[in-house]
Amino acid sequence: MSSPLKAQNRAKVYSNFKYALAIIDTIYLVVLLVAFLASGLALSLSSWIGAISVNKLFAVPLYLLAIFFLYYVLSLPLNYCRSYTLEHKFSLSTQKISDWALDQVKGGVLSFIVTLIPVAAFYFILQRFTHTWWMMISIFWIFFSLILARLTPVLIIPLFFKYKKLEDEALRGRILDLARKMKVRILDVFEIDFSKKSLKANAAFVGLGNTRRVLLADTLKNKYTHDEIEVILAHEFAHYKLKHLIKLLLVNSVVIIAGFYLVYKSSVAALRLFNLPGLSDISSLPLVALYFVMFSIITQPLEAWISRILEKNADRMALKITGLKDAFISMMDKLSEQNLADRSPHPLIKFYYFDHPPIDERIAMAREE
Repeated sequence: MSSPLKAQNRAKVYSNFKYALAIIDTIYLVVLLVAFLASGLALSLSSWIGAISVNKLFAVPLYLLAIFFLYYVLSLPLNYCRSYTLEHKFSLSTQKISDWALDQVKGGVLSFIVTLIPVAAFYFILQRFTHTWWMMISIFWIFFSLILARLTPVLIIPLFFKYKKLEDEALRGRILDLARKMKVRILDVFEIDFSKKSLKANAAFVGLGNTRRVLLADTLKNKYTHDEIEVILAHEFAHYKLKHLIKLLLVNSVVIIAGFYLVYKSSVAALRLFNLPGLSDISSLPLVALYFVMFSIITQPLEAWISRILEKNADRMALKITGLKDAFISMMDKLSEQNLADRSPHPLIKFYYFDHPPIDERIAMAREE
């Protein structure tokens, strides 16, 4: 058996584990939310917090904290399997268990803070806008997501990775020249110490406005040629040039607005089903979460399909701008092997989970260009 075939089989097994765990994780979350609501624990927890809370302002954060803690404890084995055991089993991670645990704590605290702000806004707006709250909170969530995008490279990424200005001046100059050629304004090019956690390769064009920057994983910078890295970044810049971020924002905005409107129109029956006093009571929080989990299950294939179209267009622009067809193909082959990517997934898996065209499709497209 040839080495490439062995690598593809290994990638297929790894991917199948990932898909299975993702499906189990989604089903498990739905089951936990339904059980929490149907058992009366959601209402009991609300009553208990209301009794011990001196100030009503503390009710929402206390309730959210309790839910976060319960969910984390109950999902810890599955989380450990997905993010630690599986990655080490397939030699994709170099992270020690202590470092993994520290990242879990940092990630949990960060998720709590990021979730608390829109949740608190939800209950604040709900009590003041009886019939238009669904639109008001949707607008808040959309703007909040933009603020997060701007702050991510400055505040969030440094919590988990260290990065510095790229020291390879030849490569840095090439990327900056490419940005000028494509009329993309960036702060600079940075190298991120990805290898301390993972052996996978990645590159990103992150931030908004004056926080916009290029991040290159050291696992990519050290193993790929300058041509291959240039075509990767041309793809990332193409998203900006083709206004894909705006298009995705519009898609996500429609999904958010539709989700909250669905809650607005149908929540009376759902509240009655689980014997909850009303949406304005914090006991409704698991119900709202259940709405959005179920809604995301339904809308995910559509969002993935739209994303695949945008990614294909970005590939085409990158090839047109750089003319580096051979580098694009070799880069795709390297990425698939290094990241154990499923090059040709089952059509149902592609339909539901793939927000990028599969590797084999991207290579075939490049050969036709």
